[in-house]
Parts: sequence; structure tokens; C-alpha cells
Amino acid sequence: MYAIIETGGKQYRVQEGDHLYIEKVSAEAGELFEVDKVLALVKDDDVKIGNPLVESAKVVFKVVRHGRGKKIIVFKYKAKKNYRRKQGHRQPFTEVAVEKIEV
Repeated sequence: MYAIIETGGKQYRVQEGDHLYIEKVSAEAGELFEVDKVLALVKDDDVKIGNPLVESAKVVFKVVRHGRGKKIIVFKYKAKKNYRRKQGHRQPFTEVAVEKIEV
């Protein structure tokens, strides 16, 4: 059984036991939290597609840790104008484990 959920403006395909990195959430490490924006559920040949969400379905996550991704360099310039701007960015994330998918 798997579900397609939306969190942090992105969509993920999740199964029980999966570990994934999502946009940072305000829950401490070890805590459980729920996502009720379930777009689709698939169990064997039974497919439920929401309109836009599947009613009374939710996915329970356990927060493993918080962190920050690798640094990316944002470099802006304009040719022949001596305009140069260099800036780094590290996106915060939350690593979560899927505890269960409830219908």
C-alpha cells in the first residue's frame, strides 16, 4: 500500500517504513505528526483518487532529525557591467520515517 501526499508545496509517494527528506516542520525529533493532504491511495488493485483530497485518510510520520542541505552558490552577474553578486544558501529539511498510512 502506498499513498501520494502533499507537504511543503511538494508531492511525495510514501509507503510504510520509508525515510524521506521534506521541508522543515515544527516538530521535535522523536515526535509524531500527521499529514492529512492525501491525494491518492493505492492498495493492491484498489485505487482511491481524491477530489482534491481523499476523505478521512492521513499519513503518520515520526521525525528522525532536522538538518540543512548542501550549500548551493547563487551567482548573479551582468556581462561587461562589472556587476557580480555571490551568495550561498543551505535549505533546511526534516528527515522523517513513515509510521503508518490510515484510511
